[in-house]
Amino acid sequence: MEVLVKPLITEKMTELSEKRGQYGFVVNRKANKLEVKQAIEKMYGVTVDSVNTMIIPGKKRSRNTKTKFIVGRTSAVKKAIVTLAEGDTIDFYSNI
Repeated sequence: MEVLVKPLITEKMTELSEKRGQYGFVVNRKANKLEVKQAIEKMYGVTVDSVNTMIIPGKKRSRNTKTKFIVGRTSAVKKAIVTLAEGDTIDFYSNI
C-alpha cells in the first residue's frame, strides 16, 4: 500500500510551512497516523512531531453537454497535516 499520494502545495500550506513548520499531504484513505509518520520520516529524512488527519468528502460537480446535463461527484480524499521538529524542513521544489 502506497501511503503518501502527493504533497499539498497551496498558498495556505505554503504559509503554514513557513510560519509553523507544518506540511500537507494527500494520503491513502486506509493509512493511519503512525504509517503516515513513518512514510514521511523515511522519504524526506526528517523528524515528525505530530500528524493530524482529516477525510474530505467528495463534492458534487455538474456540467452541461450538447445532449444532456451530467451530475457526478469527485472522490473523497484523506489529508494529513504533519508538524516537523524544530529546524527540520521539506523542500518540495528540489526535484523539479
